Amino acid sequence: MQKILITGGLGQVGSYLVDALHEKAKITVLDNYSSTTREAVPPEVNVIKGDVKDRMAADLVNQNDVVIHTAAQISVTASMKDPLFDAQNNVFGTLNLLEAARRSSISKFIYISSAAVYGDPINVPITESHPQDPLSPYGASKLSGEKYCMMYNKAFGLPSCCIRPFNIYSPRQDPGNPYSGVISRFIEKARAGQSPVIFGDGTQTRDFISVHDIVDIIQLLLEKEDANGHVFNAGTGNSITVSELANMVLETFDVDVPVRYMPERPGDIKYSCSDISKARKILGFEPKVSLREGLMEFAE
Repeated sequence: MQKILITGGLGQVGSYLVDALHEKAKITVLDNYSSTTREAVPPEVNVIKGDVKDRMAADLVNQNDVVIHTAAQISVTASMKDPLFDAQNNVFGTLNLLEAARRSSISKFIYISSAAVYGDPINVPITESHPQDPLSPYGASKLSGEKYCMMYNKAFGLPSCCIRPFNIYSPRQDPGNPYSGVISRFIEKARAGQSPVIFGDGTQTRDFISVHDIVDIIQLLLEKEDANGHVFNAGTGNSITVSELANMVLETFDVDVPVRYMPERPGDIKYSCSDISKARKILGFEPKVSLREGLMEFAE
């Protein structure tokens, strides 16, 4: 049975990966408990409290066949306040794992990057070859981790690949977390019978992808040798305005309140949508969960 190390395995993406993979592989989770989204994991999953920067993380890499690296400092705001902390986690943590992987017999290293690497899009939909011009230390640190992964593939033959998720959502997002996604915040307001708040005029667009589709693309990366040495967008290829999203949330929860508009926040990207033709061609990836279906999962 394949042995898989999932860093950040108690977080949003990591926890769904554990659910999807624990019956067909021996799973070890490494997590520092900084943003835990679940209390219980399947009993056969080995959960170790620790940090990707530690020596222990390198030892765990040596004991596994595959590394899926989801652990990260994920807050753009926190990265602006403390770029060094962000880099220590996202750059040096990743490098610690990669160096351990280079010295072991890892069959696949999967790195979860972010669409934040693109910065303000010059054109949409955004292909993987679009200029990468991050607007935050977080975006820069994720891009750096990506570049290290690709360099380790070229220089050392490490079978590594990366995805750049766009706006991931799931019921395991914590709406109380200030860094949580707009969907969680809108749903929290709708459940309380309050107006969702939009910063700006609501015409800004986003590509929202269900965590279930993220899990699907990661499983395709595990299966496909052709994925090695590549970076893939992970989105739906469709975008929606934030105003349309707010109204869809209110409709889903059967709440009749007006949407509130507040002044635009500086630094917010205006338009975003992924081009996923590369993932379709090389991986056979096809997103399955529509936004309306995804919202129904919250309602249930």
